[in-house]
Amino acid sequence: MKLFKKKRQASRSAPEIVAAPRIWDMQRTLPPAVEPAEKELYDRLRFAVPVIDAAIMKVIRLTGGFRVICSDEELQEELDRFLENVPVGVSGRSVGCFADNFLDSMLTYGSAVGEIVKDSENQRIAGLWLGDVSSVRIGTGKEPFARTYTVCSADGTSKKVSHPENILYASLTGGKSLLRGLPALSSILLRIYECIGQNYDRAGNVRYAVTYKPQSGTDDFVYSRERAQQIANEWADGMNSARYGQVKDFVAVGDVDIKVIGADNKLFDTNVPVRQLLEQLIAKLSIPPFLLGLNWSSTERMSSQQADILTSELEYYRRLLTPVICGVAGAYLASVGSEASCRIEWDNINLQDETALAEARLKNAQAREIEMRLDEKSGNI
Repeated sequence: MKLFKKKRQASRSAPEIVAAPRIWDMQRTLPPAVEPAEKELYDRLRFAVPVIDAAIMKVIRLTGGFRVICSDEELQEELDRFLENVPVGVSGRSVGCFADNFLDSMLTYGSAVGEIVKDSENQRIAGLWLGDVSSVRIGTGKEPFARTYTVCSADGTSKKVSHPENILYASLTGGKSLLRGLPALSSILLRIYECIGQNYDRAGNVRYAVTYKPQSGTDDFVYSRERAQQIANEWADGMNSARYGQVKDFVAVGDVDIKVIGADNKLFDTNVPVRQLLEQLIAKLSIPPFLLGLNWSSTERMSSQQADILTSELEYYRRLLTPVICGVAGAYLASVGSEASCRIEWDNINLQDETALAEARLKNAQAREIEMRLDEKSGNI
């Protein structure tokens, strides 16, 4: 009989459900957060179609500001000072700047990755760094919910991140970019714009056709070539003089006909196809058209239903950013030896008119006043 038995090491229970099918095996081949070719495609798409870039920047600005609240009030001032002055990359500063760039990457590529860079001497946070999602490979660790990160270089070499706890990673639902599906529509839109430019090169720049018809049996027919050359020279001189503000009349003798080339043709009306494509783009970006300068209606304004839908979209992005910001603040509190926790207070999203808000506050105040009167009457009875 053994008096001393070896204790079993407690281990976390692994998930028993089958993971969702992927096009890769996370245990064998580490998938990239986003393919390098796909990342370049989205970058070029934002560069080629300004309305897409403007919509993403609008979403980032509408997400609003925030404040990190520490559970230890004595550390609140010190935490605020750190979050306002923490270096971000090469030129940025403050955790708000990091959150904006983090959200920009998440909307464009579907995921974003950052790193908390610590000073090796005093183990304090030296700054925040936003990484390239196309060079990061994500895998599973020894524990069920642990992650491993591998950084791949352009020369094909890879290096495993030694401190994955310093990595900040977040992705949209499914890890798909907000721009997914837009390159096909954007290519058609750019083709229409290219055709418009070509048509204006052909018909927009007015050109003239000067036709001289000499009469047979006269001197005009004999010297037609010389007179045609003279007419051409005088016409060219008159057109060149107009560039310098001089007006010269063209005088010719004989049967001379002057017409504008392409005057009988009309440019294609592209309002309908361009608007249909823009409607598809904006429907994916969840931004009201008039916020992007597209005034399709003379009396267009944001309704309360549209404001509620846009608010829910912004709340979704806030939910994704909240753990990332708390991770930065928690890392700083741990670096100073504190076990305090923190939470995020976001600014109110104000998408309604001031008049509508004032009317709502007035009605609420009137309702409270009526309720107080009814309570007083019921108490007196």
